[in-house]
Amino acid sequence: MRHAEAEPAKPPGDAAPSGPAGPGRSRRRALTGLLAQPAGALLVVIVAAITVPQYWLFLATSVLVSAVALLGLGIVGRAGMNSLCQLSFAAVGAWTVAQLNVWETPGGLIAWTLAGGLAAMPFGVLIGLPALRLRGVHLAVVTLGFAAAADVVISAVNFPGVDSYQQVLRPGFIATDRQYFVYAGLVFVVAAVGVQWLGGTRTGAAWRAVRFSERATAASGTGVAGAKLSAFALSAFAAGLSGGLLAGQVGMITAQNFGTISSLALFVVAVMAGGEYVGGALLGGVMIMFVPELFRRAGINQDWANVLFGVGAVHALSQGSSVSEGVARRLRARRPAAVPAPRAPVDGGTPPLGTEPLLEVKGLSVRFGQVVALQDVDLVVPEGTVMGLIGPNGAGKSTLTDALSGFLPSATGSVTLAGRPLGGLPVHRRAAAGLRRTFQQDRVPTGLTVGAYLRFAAHRAVPAGELAEVRAFLGCPPPDAHVADLDVGSRRLLEVAAALLARPKLIILDEPAAGLAHAESLALADRLVEVPARYGASVLLIEHDLDMVRRACARVVVLDFGQVIAAGPPAEVLARPEVARAYLGDEVALT
Repeated sequence: MRHAEAEPAKPPGDAAPSGPAGPGRSRRRALTGLLAQPAGALLVVIVAAITVPQYWLFLATSVLVSAVALLGLGIVGRAGMNSLCQLSFAAVGAWTVAQLNVWETPGGLIAWTLAGGLAAMPFGVLIGLPALRLRGVHLAVVTLGFAAAADVVISAVNFPGVDSYQQVLRPGFIATDRQYFVYAGLVFVVAAVGVQWLGGTRTGAAWRAVRFSERATAASGTGVAGAKLSAFALSAFAAGLSGGLLAGQVGMITAQNFGTISSLALFVVAVMAGGEYVGGALLGGVMIMFVPELFRRAGINQDWANVLFGVGAVHALSQGSSVSEGVARRLRARRPAAVPAPRAPVDGGTPPLGTEPLLEVKGLSVRFGQVVALQDVDLVVPEGTVMGLIGPNGAGKSTLTDALSGFLPSATGSVTLAGRPLGGLPVHRRAAAGLRRTFQQDRVPTGLTVGAYLRFAAHRAVPAGELAEVRAFLGCPPPDAHVADLDVGSRRLLEVAAALLARPKLIILDEPAAGLAHAESLALADRLVEVPARYGASVLLIEHDLDMVRRACARVVVLDFGQVIAAGPPAEVLARPEVARAYLGDEVALT
């Protein structure tokens, strides 16, 4: 962010150890994690306000202004989106402050700055709308286009008060530069605490989940569109705050403060330093302001600083992590390894078979152009039942799962759950109606802890005791373990645990044993047998491990070439010659 005179938050933690002292200890650790980095930043601000000379204090204030904007970039970064127009939002905030100053609006600079942040939010939503369909470089191009257009408009319109040389007035208690530096530090700390707190809420978890998998986010009952738009709106709010801070700092602002190149520089610094972290935002602000100053003092053109930032961003992308993320990973590596909860004993028993229909599929067909993926599929999953869906590769199992959960439209047919038609409902609405699913590939967001993911995916308030019970039932890692540090098998169990915590009517498990050893697959089968009685959900199990299917399922349906070719008890179905032909190409029974 340029000035007239001169040319992340830690991911949401969730510690909830089991035992009598667990919940209280969890709250204390969460509060400590929420305040630790902002409190350290405030201490640095106070020391700097006392000791730093006037000129360097001005640059230090600029560091805080840029750091607030970087916190906003960290929000959209958490959601896996790129924004190259952060300073355009800051310009909206600065313009609002300047206009309110000209109008002599009651409330003073502090209220004007908040108004500037709020004024920027609709522009954030407007830019967020393309993000509902665009990702990656395409979204970056859209935001860059907005930044370029805003640059032209700002240069043509100019800011209020500039023509009459009207300075933005500061209240008396922040009139001096040292006082204003402390004020900017307080604004940064409040913004950092707010971002940290949001990171621990369902909204923050939704951003992380969207970044990792939009499909899994929708399947967990969360609207992807709402998560993306909220990220852009709050990012624009932070940028608007930074623009208001800048207006109060320099007194009179111009279009040069918000150029497109400066927006690009802010973005690459966020990538390199890690705008998602409080420390990363502060580090990025230091780099933006002090690196060019050091170059100037060394007789080097200040524009070379942007080249340096670009090289750092490329290095961060090639390494797969920012400076702050690398530090966080090293700190986590020093912790003791996560030990999964001891699995609660189960007896397995006879797979249950209900009588009343829960899921009813009639005449379901799905076509991709001229290719018929499913043809007139009829399927009934009874209440209180674990039922298997099997078939060779390419049989249509994944297509059927996507059609049931709402990811694919059906050409003909109907789907009802507990008597409620699901046709036309989007994915997250079907999840809210009681249909949950898992995926063949790992879809657990790595930016969350185990506890944060389970609470997010449950889509409801989950007591600590219930969380501990489900973890013990499946043998999941402790709640403060980071998903990024878990093996694939543990993540698959975690996905099943999340589905159970949602208390749905039906869970579709798509190859949940992938990544598990054979003995672990059979142990999971024993637990699935208990799910209907223990959690009140029926299970539709899609699995290639036939030993697991025999052990867990009371009934099996076989698909081949998009059609149901057999249905009934596992032993009877697997002995049929048409099933053997589908799997092996001959009529040897699948024993």
